Amino acid sequence: MKRSEIEEKYKWDLDSIIKAAEWEISFSVLSDEKDALKKYRGKLKDKSTLLACFKEESNLSIRLENLYVYAKMKQDEDTALATSQSMVGRVRTLAAEIAANSSFVSPEIIASYTEEELLALSRDPAFVDYSYSLSELARNRKRYLSDKEEALLARVSKLAGGYQNAFTMFDNADVRFDKVRDENGKKIALTHGIYGELMMSRDRRVRRDAYKSMFRAYKNMINTIGALYLGNVEKDEFYATVRGYGSALEQSMDGEHVDVKTYENLVASVNAGIPALRKYLSARKKMLGVPRLTMYDLHVPVVTGADLKLSYEQAYDLVIEALSCLGPDYVDLLKRARTEGWIDVYETDNKRSGAYSWGSYTSHPYVLLNYKPTTHDVFTIAHELGHAMHSYKSDEAQPYPKAGYEIFVAEIASTVNEMLLYRYLLREGKADRRYLLSYLADMFRTTFFRQTMFAEFELLAHEAVEKEGAATPETLCEIYKGLNKKYYGAEPTDDLIAYEWARIPHFYNSFYVYKYATGIVSAAAISDAIFRGEKGALEGYMRFLSLGGSKPPLDILAEAGVDLRKTEPFEKAMALFSEAVKELARL
Repeated sequence: MKRSEIEEKYKWDLDSIIKAAEWEISFSVLSDEKDALKKYRGKLKDKSTLLACFKEESNLSIRLENLYVYAKMKQDEDTALATSQSMVGRVRTLAAEIAANSSFVSPEIIASYTEEELLALSRDPAFVDYSYSLSELARNRKRYLSDKEEALLARVSKLAGGYQNAFTMFDNADVRFDKVRDENGKKIALTHGIYGELMMSRDRRVRRDAYKSMFRAYKNMINTIGALYLGNVEKDEFYATVRGYGSALEQSMDGEHVDVKTYENLVASVNAGIPALRKYLSARKKMLGVPRLTMYDLHVPVVTGADLKLSYEQAYDLVIEALSCLGPDYVDLLKRARTEGWIDVYETDNKRSGAYSWGSYTSHPYVLLNYKPTTHDVFTIAHELGHAMHSYKSDEAQPYPKAGYEIFVAEIASTVNEMLLYRYLLREGKADRRYLLSYLADMFRTTFFRQTMFAEFELLAHEAVEKEGAATPETLCEIYKGLNKKYYGAEPTDDLIAYEWARIPHFYNSFYVYKYATGIVSAAAISDAIFRGEKGALEGYMRFLSLGGSKPPLDILAEAGVDLRKTEPFEKAMALFSEAVKELARL
């Protein structure tokens, strides 16, 4: 369908970011100011000059963000449009130039102020908008080296990104898969996207062929991929050692000011819950009616024909009903999002696939959908609106330097909405109960268990290098196959699954994937307390949504009543999964 054929009420209105007629003028003006921060170089020891630099840096960033977000979202409306592609490319170039011109700021502040002076500045009312940034600089000051050493590390960082870049090129352009036959026997070329579709096929032969084609391709290149990934691990070890950390994990966690205990609690909790996962796998095997459960049986839906098949209007109304427990102010924002051009609803020619929420600090948030009448898409509406409301609340309550929240908390609000929708549908009987239980069970299997298994792999791979001094692709395959056997048991674990680690791009962004698991743990606890009407739960959650990045993530999360340094939230999440599996097995 052409975009021109869609009613305006189903399209987003990007004018709140920047008006189309003003984009070129704003770009030109900002381009002329790209060197504006250079005048502060060598002068940041003076507090008034430092404050002026901070304010001008924020001003440049806000304007640059508006230009980029608008251009990228216009491109997402029609990815084939050359004008939008050009706009995105030009802004990216300008962003790189501005970043290069401001790269001196943090190193100069570190060199100019002691830890005590930085903390004093963070308490100075004049620097209130920058208090958290300054306290973080004070906390990390001991990790900085001399100017000469920092300059050297900056140059090395360009080389260090080569492992990820090389894998990305291989994975997106060079990897070759054997063709497979679809349900009609037609040979088709396999891609990452088509693989995901085929693994949902009801035809088991199709799933098996796609699985074998995918993993044989990585097996054939395992030495090359292994060299890339191990180089990335050694890079992590290098930076951790240079910065004085005990391990790469410690450095990664410290980067977001998150206690390593959180990682340890997650792994321990998930390991303790493996019997519940095995019980779900047994139920899945029975519901699929297969004699032996295999790795290519883990993604296909076990309950079919249960889609809600709602129009977009009906789906949105249902989401509002389910989220009404979040209070009238939250519901009013949901209604505004629907009527004020926040959402781009339907799939059109060349529109970006999938869904996301985005926006700039000075605009309201936006949501991109490609809505179809499925239960999954109803949950997607709730999910993306969770992101949107988190951004709206943070931007409304915080100054620009404190508004952006860390990745660690980024998936919590979206998953809270999904959990509340799930609980509402289950309680009200508005969807097939077996479908809902299997939906939750699969959410936990893929996000809680699978992502934690990935996190364990990363930990073991890094320990093999840090403690043993070296590792090989064979070592990595043995580690990964052993973890699959621990989580899923001997029955579904086969020889090809040993190579799955080689196709996970997130592994090049080390110790990232665990955040998906802690996100669902946090969301389970928060949604449970709100749904049951626990005293103070809603108020605490609204504070969480409004804090942006003004405090360490664990402190922000504590406002919502969740402490991931303790085991209780993990135990609650496991209990929710276990209860769903028990009921699913009975039905």
